[in-house]
Amino acid sequence: MLSRVADSLFWMARYLERAEHTARVLNVQLNLMLEQPADASVGRWNRVRRVLGMDGAQLTLDEEAGAFVRALSFDIANRSSIVSCIMSARDNARQVREQISSEMWEQLNRLFHEVRRADHIAEHDAEPMDFLNAVKDGAHLFEGLTDSTMSHGEGWQFIQIGRYLERAVNTAVLAGVHFEDFQAAGTLEAGSGPDASDYLEWIGLLKCATAWEAYCKVYTASIDVNRVAEFLLLNAQFPHSLRFSVDCVRDATAAVAETAPSGRSARLTRLAGRLKASLDYSQVEEVMSEGLAPFLEEVRRQCGGLHSAIYQAYIRYSIESALEA
Repeated sequence: MLSRVADSLFWMARYLERAEHTARVLNVQLNLMLEQPADASVGRWNRVRRVLGMDGAQLTLDEEAGAFVRALSFDIANRSSIVSCIMSARDNARQVREQISSEMWEQLNRLFHEVRRADHIAEHDAEPMDFLNAVKDGAHLFEGLTDSTMSHGEGWQFIQIGRYLERAVNTAVLAGVHFEDFQAAGTLEAGSGPDASDYLEWIGLLKCATAWEAYCKVYTASIDVNRVAEFLLLNAQFPHSLRFSVDCVRDATAAVAETAPSGRSARLTRLAGRLKASLDYSQVEEVMSEGLAPFLEEVRRQCGGLHSAIYQAYIRYSIESALEA
């Protein structure tokens, strides 16, 4: 596969996954505002800022949340905004239209026009959750169309790599910021449930990863710090867990390596396998006792290494290495 094609498919998937993640996190926080007094949400919105990688001054008033949501939804100048991510996903898809199905292109193009139109409709200022739900539904529909209408060959595997690498990083950041905040506040105690006042915050964390109902099916509605960490990070069956995402990245890179020269793909396969093994054999008690923050920092570092290895192997490899292979 041409390197430009692999690059476009990879980033198309990453940008769309990022847009869906941002919409989901914002939607959960807006719903939590309805459950708690206004003065209780300022700290949560500042946590959201860190989860979504936003720099700048912290929010001090609950009223600022509306402007924050709008910026992360519609600000084209912000490369992390939902509209910017969907625009970038569409631009990458347009460059490889011959590689994706017509249904995929039509859905992504439809989603692009919907979010651009929403920016000019005043009613979305009052009902931002309608917009955020539309983004989530549109991204999920695109994912389903990708799996059902595109041949599961090399191009599809690059989409999987981009989607699940982005998801792994997002889950690691989401869990890391949340646990760090409650540990700093002195309300985080492994092996126990949260205070009554923090119960909704932990439900919010699980909902940000679409994990609340799945968690309840495994552990019931009883919130336990260790169980939350184990489910989000080490569960092998839940699609938004860190371990599941890394497993998918490893499987996709291995599938691509079967058709690529071994000299260029060996390092990538090794790095993906190493990260998968570290999660497969980790125990939540050990992770929590040794420190969740350094564990997640190492995971993020290895995800960055995987990103670099993907580029080195398939996208920005030298002519000399290609000839040698």
